[in-house]
Order: sequence, then C-alpha cells, then structure tokens
Amino acid sequence: MRIRRSADRGQVDHGWLVTRHTFSWDDFQDPAWERFGHLEVINEDRVQGGQGFKTHGHEDMEIITYVVSGAVEHRDSLGTVSIMHAGDVQRMSAGTGVTHSELSHFPDTVAHFLQIWIEPDRLKTAPAYDQRHFHEDTKRNRLQLIASSDGRDGSIAIQQDAIIHASLLDPGHAVAWESWSERRTWIQVVAGGLTVNGHPLTAGDGAAVTAHERLAMTTETGAEFLLFDLAL
Repeated sequence: MRIRRSADRGQVDHGWLVTRHTFSWDDFQDPAWERFGHLEVINEDRVQGGQGFKTHGHEDMEIITYVVSGAVEHRDSLGTVSIMHAGDVQRMSAGTGVTHSELSHFPDTVAHFLQIWIEPDRLKTAPAYDQRHFHEDTKRNRLQLIASSDGRDGSIAIQQDAIIHASLLDPGHAVAWESWSERRTWIQVVAGGLTVNGHPLTAGDGAAVTAHERLAMTTETGAEFLLFDLAL
C-alpha cells in the first residue's frame, strides 16, 4: 500500500479557486504520482460563490464530479443545464468533443467538489451526460456503488472497466473490500479520519493498493471516502 498524503498534493490558490491535485496536473508535475492506471485526475476544488470555470473544452475523457457541499451549476454544448448539490454525481463523456462551464451556484456559498478523470476504453464516441443523486442514507456504513462500466444497480455508467463506491462511516463502524492483484484499488478520503489495515488516513489522503489484500476500513471519528476498483 502506498499512501498519498494530502499535504504532498499540488496546491494552488487562485483566490476564487483553491484546488488540490492528487496527480500531476497542469503546472504541477510529480513523477511519482503521474496517474494510477486509468485514473488520471483527482482534483479537490473549492470555488467561491458565483465564481467558476468558464466555458472550455475536453475530448476523450470520462469526467466525473462528486459534490461534497454547496452547489455546482453546469452548462454544456449538449444543451445540459443542471444544478448539482451534495450527494449528486455527474458523468460527462467528452468523446469527440464537448465544451462546458462549472460555477459555484450560490453567490455566498463555497462549492466543494472532486473532479475525477478516468481514461475511457474507447475513443471518439459521441459526447454524453448523466447525473444521479445518492442520498446519504444509501452510503451510511456501507459501500454504495455510484459508477460502473454497465450502470448496474442505479449507478452512473462510465466507459471503462472501473467501479466507484462511496461511503459515509459513522464513528466506530467499518467496511471491508478485497483488492485483487489483477486490478488496482484506490481509496480517497473526502472527510474525517479513516484507518485502512492499520494505516491512518485523514481528509485529502489517498491510498493505492496493487496486490491481493483484504482491506478493513474503520473510523473512530467518522469518515467519507471513495473507493475505486480499476482494471490494469
């Protein structure tokens, strides 16, 4: 298990945007953490009210937004206009090309969200958009599937052999996961404190597992985290 500490991430403060980069991104380059398999980006963004990313373009990428707090206003060239709140998960398949903007919707509230990029398993597909809400009760003290290659069990469908779970653990609770050597597992702590097989993690920390290992995730204080299961 390799631990990616929050303090070691790329850190940029633009005033309107405070962002943290788990992997190499833009001007921040870390040869030890370029990506993790098909997982290319985990950016943790905090955007001031009424501010945001103006219209810009993407191609050939599965872009997933996980909203932690506040609200994100999304507009794109597909004609989508959407407001995302805590518990909402968005998937935009950029495919042959799409432009979009994302703003902190409320003028006096910071929008806190994770931007996740996963390399697709096929290129130049038609751009697509999907959004689902996962109530906190569905994530309470369990692993809730939020994204998968086939959209099973109400999850968002993504174009890659990857699944993402979200969990909200109450103090004193635990969940388990078995990581296999022919796949990769990444755990990203969103909030609180999480212990994985004896390794303490705090908000913003990540853990990479590339061997067969039974993972026990426990918390004394409460924790919110994402678990990625990725093909090699």
